[in-house]
Amino acid sequence: MAKPKIYIDGKEGTTGLQIYDRLAGREDIELLLIDEDKRKDPEERKKLISQADVVFLCLPDAAAVEAVALAEGTGARIIDASTAHRTAEGWADGMPELSKEHRAAIQKADRVANPGCHATGFITSVYPLVAQGVIPADYPLTVFSLTGYSGGGKKMIAEYESPEKPESYFAPRVYGLTLKHKHLPEMQKVCGLTYPPVFCPVVDDYYKGMAVTVMLQNRLLNGQPTAEEIHAKLASWYEGQKLVKVHPFGWNGMISASELAGKDSLELIVNGHGDQTIVTALFDNLGKGASGAAVQNMNLMLGFEETTGLNL
Repeated sequence: MAKPKIYIDGKEGTTGLQIYDRLAGREDIELLLIDEDKRKDPEERKKLISQADVVFLCLPDAAAVEAVALAEGTGARIIDASTAHRTAEGWADGMPELSKEHRAAIQKADRVANPGCHATGFITSVYPLVAQGVIPADYPLTVFSLTGYSGGGKKMIAEYESPEKPESYFAPRVYGLTLKHKHLPEMQKVCGLTYPPVFCPVVDDYYKGMAVTVMLQNRLLNGQPTAEEIHAKLASWYEGQKLVKVHPFGWNGMISASELAGKDSLELIVNGHGDQTIVTALFDNLGKGASGAAVQNMNLMLGFEETTGLNL
């Protein structure tokens, strides 16, 4: 049987390079590589797209839309790592752990939207609790997310790694102050929420790793569950998953946002008491938050074991 052919459109970006790193040593696929001087040539890109079984789009939104147009009629299956198609009709949501239906949709899909990094942490924490009727659809959710600077792409990486970076870059920096972050639409849609959450992202002076924390007032939840009961519901939901785990209840220490840097897995840590709960999703923004998730989705689409080539 011929090996599936894979093309990464936008391999030179942070996400594309990370996907390439996970695929380059594999012998069960064939990577198609574009000539460096032709990587922005639409005709050459379309040629490679038409030869590929699966295409990763690691591009700005407008360029991703253009690439989908280039792929029309080629038979190529697409995994889009941009924001462009995350709430679009006809695109499967690329988070297989959410349900059997999500996993089946990815396996048979021709178009998969890879989740955003901040959205991954939020959705992993909130979706099961909405689906089980714990969080009402109109609950006033609040979430903050700590991320390494690699999530900002090449420009931000260069700024943080410059010897002339300003003193303010050595401390956490709150951004997205308009409360209109580009990941909010998928947070709301995927979780089935009436309103988007109030979302506060924070970037800090470390390369990669994320800690996304959702805060809950238990008295406003259906059934007024305790933090330990919420933990039990999340643990039951993700039981048996290979890349999403729920930490035993009762963590009594600090959580480092870079704890899972270099890994493609995600861990949920639930803390609190009878009246209040916090759920923290801990993962790598370049792993389960981007490139690792994209490779996992490719594996599922091609019938490979889902963790093949991933860092566990």
